[in-house]
Amino acid sequence: MDEYLPTLERLIDQFRSLPGIGRKTAQRLAFRLLEYPEEKARAFADAIIEAKTHIRECECCFNLSEEQFCRICKDPMREHEIVCVVEGVKDLMSLEKVRDYHGLYHVLHGVISPRDGVTPDMLRIDELINRVKAEDSVINEVILATNPTIEGETTSLYLSKLLKPYGVRITRLAYGIPVGGGLEYTDENTLLRALKGRTEFDLNDI
Repeated sequence: MDEYLPTLERLIDQFRSLPGIGRKTAQRLAFRLLEYPEEKARAFADAIIEAKTHIRECECCFNLSEEQFCRICKDPMREHEIVCVVEGVKDLMSLEKVRDYHGLYHVLHGVISPRDGVTPDMLRIDELINRVKAEDSVINEVILATNPTIEGETTSLYLSKLLKPYGVRITRLAYGIPVGGGLEYTDENTLLRALKGRTEFDLNDI
């Protein structure tokens, strides 16, 4: 058969639209899905629709949530004086696995990258500054936990300059994390050492 059925081709194209999925993998996934009983296939489709319908961004930290505020922001046992700034939700989830950090988070949803056309106004940077400078803010430390890449370091430097006038302690993760690596792929022990060994972000060192 030279061509797939139009409906099957559309299904393959949908899988191909996902990051990191080539045509052969998309074909394999599509054929595997066709083997599902109708009830299982509907459950798969319903899970996608339900996630898309109910999952939103927390209005405080921009983590994923099913309510106005995420479970971390709502937790009275968390240390609301400390905010850890991460690039994405996957980084937040990696740090949560350490179970030794009890502060809050702020998810930027990216990093500054002129090469890719990502400018500061496209990230959740203004919202971070507003959290720090709010009259009722109790934040006294901001941990810059962007990944140790050129873009991540550029973003941390930019944030540190914006945050400095507000008198909060600005720290960054210790360099136990490989340069060019990502929090998402770093083991829990390394992340724990990076958190505990965090250092002051000194603009004079730049």
